[in-house]
Amino acid sequence: MSAPQTLAEAIGCLSDCDPQALPVARVREVIERVVVPVEAVERLAIRSALGRVLAEDLVSPIDVPAHDNAAMDGYAVRAADLAAGAPTVLAIAGTALAGQPYTGSAGPGEAVRVTTGALMPAGFDTVVIQEHVSIEGRRIVVPAGQQPGQNRRRCGEDLARGRPALRAGKRLIPADLGLLASLGFAEVPVRRRLRVAFFSTGDELRTVGEPLAPGEVYDSNRYTIFGMLTRLGVDVIDMGVVRDDPASLERAVRIAAESADAIVSSGGVSVGEADFTRPVMSKLGDIVFWTIAMRPGRPMAFGRIGRASYFGLPGNPVAVMIAFYFFAREALLRQMGARAEPLPYVRARALTAFAKRPGRTEYQRAQLAREADGTMTVRALGSQGSGVLRSMSEANCIVVLHHERGPVAAGDEVDCVAFEGLI
Repeated sequence: MSAPQTLAEAIGCLSDCDPQALPVARVREVIERVVVPVEAVERLAIRSALGRVLAEDLVSPIDVPAHDNAAMDGYAVRAADLAAGAPTVLAIAGTALAGQPYTGSAGPGEAVRVTTGALMPAGFDTVVIQEHVSIEGRRIVVPAGQQPGQNRRRCGEDLARGRPALRAGKRLIPADLGLLASLGFAEVPVRRRLRVAFFSTGDELRTVGEPLAPGEVYDSNRYTIFGMLTRLGVDVIDMGVVRDDPASLERAVRIAAESADAIVSSGGVSVGEADFTRPVMSKLGDIVFWTIAMRPGRPMAFGRIGRASYFGLPGNPVAVMIAFYFFAREALLRQMGARAEPLPYVRARALTAFAKRPGRTEYQRAQLAREADGTMTVRALGSQGSGVLRSMSEANCIVVLHHERGPVAAGDEVDCVAFEGLI
């Protein structure tokens, strides 16, 4: 990871941009330059390390596999014993099982029956799978056409002693736990879990279960933010709803900055809403308020408050999710010490037109499908309003229409980010 910069240094890359329409790519660049990983490291039993970020490279203490072994059930033979264009008859000298090596001696013209994982007997280099041989008492007939070295796993071919098994910055998945166990690691060093405080702002917001007065709405954003943060694997600190007054906002932000590595808020960052937000945030930290050339979610705030990074997301429910996934997510992974995990794009053919004008990035909700011939297609959903959260539940992907692109016609190819495993 490159060395972090101050916010002022990072913002230098925006000097040639329209401040009322900052390109998405440039905003992401600023955020990447500023956020820094947590430094604290702890050692965990591997069963407790799932989803955690590896703090240092782990070097294999052994060869994997530790010895040449059979990759299939069959018969170990010497390739030099096999006739090139005719069947070969070999005597069966004995048997080797996984965990029970063959201890006898076998000479030229002999074979040893082996099961998958069994150590290759000394001098034997090839395995003929059992379905390919004919058995005649204590002899086998091996058909022509066998390849020297086939169906044999060589010592260290998966991982050689002294080679890195897993690199620092890896978020550990189930396969990694199995790999670590296979190498004899009982514990691993991981980064401390990131702590993220989050809250919503607005006098109109009520918590689920409270009665609604005219003009009031239930606070959905805290629940989607909670879900997104939980999926990311951080410790969450829910600070509830913060009322629209400077004292309440200052108190909440101070508490969050003292207890968390990052702060995520929703609402209060657009032009009309930020009348008191800007001076409060400027008093507490180094914060910028952006108008980004994107839809949905143009307004966003970002910066540092003490040692905590701050992400001020829009208030509309869909805009909150879009801003989180396309700005905050990767930055929080960076703070976790994880290697960059850009959202994977799926290329798909549009079945419907998508309205779009050049000069901004648009994120549209859609349905992605795999056709019978294996091609990927995508269809636009109805309303794309930033307050229509139901559409995010009905969609299974976001179509990303990049900054310079214009309208999309049916039949054009577009980039999609699938929700599976993300939302």
